[in-house]
Amino acid sequence: MKSETFQIVDGTGTPAPPDRPTAAQRLDRLPTASFHRRMAMMIGLGLFFDGFDLYMASGIMPALAASGWADIHANALFASAGALGALIGAFFAGWLGDRRGRKFTFQFNLGLFGSMSVAAAFAPNMEWLIALRFLMSIGLGAEIVVGYATISEFVPPATRGRWSAVLLFVATASLLASNLVGYLVIPTFGWRWMFVIAGAGGLVVWAMRKSMPESPRWLELVGRWREADAILDRIEAEVSTQTGKPLPPLANARVVAASTFTTRDLFRAPILRSTVIGVTLNVVALSALYGFIIWLPTFLVKQGLAVQASLGHTALISTGSLAGVFLAGLLIDRWSRKHWIVLASVISAVLGYAYANAGSLEATTAVGIALIASLYLGTTMGWTTYVPELFPTELRLRGAGISSVAGRAVAIVAPQAVAQLYAINGVNAVVYSLIGLLVAQAVIVGLFGIQTNRRSLDMQFVGNH
Repeated sequence: MKSETFQIVDGTGTPAPPDRPTAAQRLDRLPTASFHRRMAMMIGLGLFFDGFDLYMASGIMPALAASGWADIHANALFASAGALGALIGAFFAGWLGDRRGRKFTFQFNLGLFGSMSVAAAFAPNMEWLIALRFLMSIGLGAEIVVGYATISEFVPPATRGRWSAVLLFVATASLLASNLVGYLVIPTFGWRWMFVIAGAGGLVVWAMRKSMPESPRWLELVGRWREADAILDRIEAEVSTQTGKPLPPLANARVVAASTFTTRDLFRAPILRSTVIGVTLNVVALSALYGFIIWLPTFLVKQGLAVQASLGHTALISTGSLAGVFLAGLLIDRWSRKHWIVLASVISAVLGYAYANAGSLEATTAVGIALIASLYLGTTMGWTTYVPELFPTELRLRGAGISSVAGRAVAIVAPQAVAQLYAINGVNAVVYSLIGLLVAQAVIVGLFGIQTNRRSLDMQFVGNH
């Protein structure tokens, strides 16, 4: 397939040379180098501390209840405030990232998250804590949307899935880290120190990311082609110097002309198909997170374990998340994302049924590890990798953001729904609801999924819608 180019005019009205290679052609041909690893590190560390803050809620909530600060309904409000803030953050991140750039949005949301998390450590009462949780979660929701979309715009198609898996592995390590740190810190020093750790870490990463480049694909689409070329020149020089070899020939990349799409196109053919899939993957992933994973310590406490013992078992179960992401990283570029997501959804549904019917704490723990692993296998394939691939560059963050908003909207009511379901039939009612969502996801992706593997981002869009 021949590459298709389009005329780009900068802010002064100067058109780009007609034979100018596009950012897609120049980036897609590059071998893996230290530049890609450095980008993954800067994005991944931000995701790590955001995830640490998100997951530590599962250890803080039972501690708040045990200290008399909150009952189960106040804890549900605490969790819902985080979900509402993340929804708002996801929405504005999509709009801001496509309008002001990926780097600006990165720094804004991480600064907000870090500062509000530190402030939460000094909350005088539960009402203030809930309000600060809402504010810090605005930054958290934005970070997730921008992070996975941005890495997809820098790495070559053949390894795009693997790099997304690397980011999720780093972010998911925060689940194990938050549970282990909570196990050690909360009983001895109190829950406030968890917010200090998360916020301080986020602010350190904010300072590190000042050197991160803007996405050349985005700069190109908004007419800032001179800036895009300058960044691409530096990247290519670094890669060439490191490898000691000439750069490969320009990649064949079919691209979509700038200013073709508007936000309304997300809700009409042909992009509506992508939006439906993106919404489905976010709804199921965040329902599993807010409706099951963060409630694990509370479930175990209700079954008779002490708070510290429940945190220990949860830390053990959470190791399944790293196993799932690691396995996804090995497999994701070897087969269709669509087929992997369907398979992982079915396996998770079967394991969910086994978890609900496990007869002992030992069996519950073993099946729980496998269930968390399969859920994160599907999340890596879908939420973090597949969703950004579904949208053209002009709408990538808005598409990912709106998909995330749908998931966040469900996450707002999920904690309340869990409380009601648990009152009806305990943990079984919660797990069976999750099974229903997983089956629905398998059907929707199986029927309407789009093939994206090993294709340049916009070439995939044009060729498969």
